[in-house]
Amino acid sequence: MSDDTHKGTTRRGFLGTAAAAGGAVVGAATAARAAGPDPLITEVQDWASSFGDPVDATPYGMPIRFESHVVRRNVEWLTESPVSSINFTPIHALEGTITPQGCAFERHHSGAIELSKADYRLMINGLVDKPLVFTYEDLMRFPRASTTAFCECAANGGMEWGGAQLEGCQFTQGMIHNMEYIGVPLRLLLEEAGVQPEGTWIYVEGADASSNGRSIPMEKAMDDVLVAFYANGEALRKEHGYPVRLVVPGWEGNMWVKWLRRVGVYHAAVESREETSKYTDLMADGTARKWTWVMDAKSVITSPSPQAPIRHGKGPLVITGLAWSGHGKIARVDVSLDGGVNWQEARLTGDVKSKALTRFHLDIDWDGSEMILQSRAIDETGYVQPTKDELREIRGLNNVYHNNGIQTWWVREDGEVENVEVG
Repeated sequence: MSDDTHKGTTRRGFLGTAAAAGGAVVGAATAARAAGPDPLITEVQDWASSFGDPVDATPYGMPIRFESHVVRRNVEWLTESPVSSINFTPIHALEGTITPQGCAFERHHSGAIELSKADYRLMINGLVDKPLVFTYEDLMRFPRASTTAFCECAANGGMEWGGAQLEGCQFTQGMIHNMEYIGVPLRLLLEEAGVQPEGTWIYVEGADASSNGRSIPMEKAMDDVLVAFYANGEALRKEHGYPVRLVVPGWEGNMWVKWLRRVGVYHAAVESREETSKYTDLMADGTARKWTWVMDAKSVITSPSPQAPIRHGKGPLVITGLAWSGHGKIARVDVSLDGGVNWQEARLTGDVKSKALTRFHLDIDWDGSEMILQSRAIDETGYVQPTKDELREIRGLNNVYHNNGIQTWWVREDGEVENVEVG
């Protein structure tokens, strides 16, 4: 890439490079307004002159009306019916790493069902010593465990394989959420049933009309898979599988079966129709790659981004985003202001957890020049997040799943942001 000014820029092929913004960390004082006769300070306002709402005004708390824009969104043309569709987490408007349940992305294959705790049953059968059926109350008597993990749809970013498509961090990378789950380790339930030596796979299915059956190797089932009934301290929401769902840390979201009703133990994988015909990765030579469960290291800058432009003009700017890896912890995140020519290390903020979202920040002093923002995640195995072109060289363009390529945002001089690619 050259240092020349952009000419003939397009969203699909973004040629040249933007002038790099200043990278100096700025003090908080430079971001403050000069003291002056501001009536919001010097005069008593309505909210300080009368009583507010009583404590029982909203028995279940809701966000204040000023945050009404922070909601999940659907893409109407993405699927044939909203009953079998996806909505997207507003990751551009959130901070930290924990996703509120009410904002967390959801994927339905036949709609969210209403199943009570009293009607809930979980069967374990197949190659076990004692086929068992658990009620919800039975599960509550087992020792509990907690895990914070991201759930990412295998198709997250899938619409970007052929080029920059959608204007919004929420729509390009928002098929993901990160929550603290509480439940029973699946290992304890399998041990209760007594897995026979030839039982090397499990097949899990849900209680909804689609059942959404998936096969999981026994090694994973006995490792960190959780039969969960709480998320972020409260019962699962209906759309997230109330009263019980499966949590499969680090692995693609279609395996996190909701409304879990059966775990069958088998000597080989039981392949459902969707596993063989849908959840595969098409390669450039026309072959299909199966069993690609683990979500590779990935990151995205959430602000500035198309839905979170720069509104304050030049000066102190906080660049922030999320990084994650199904292989373990994030070790480092690099940020580029010039489309990958130069990189600088961002701060990892908060407690970095394995197979969970990690927040990163980079504080700069923006001089108002164009920027081509990118982030690049490196996980604890040494894996480096690739560019989209590096993925396409191996897997071609006729693909949907497991796109963990670097996302590029073009920040214009007026602070508006577009989804582009560097060419």
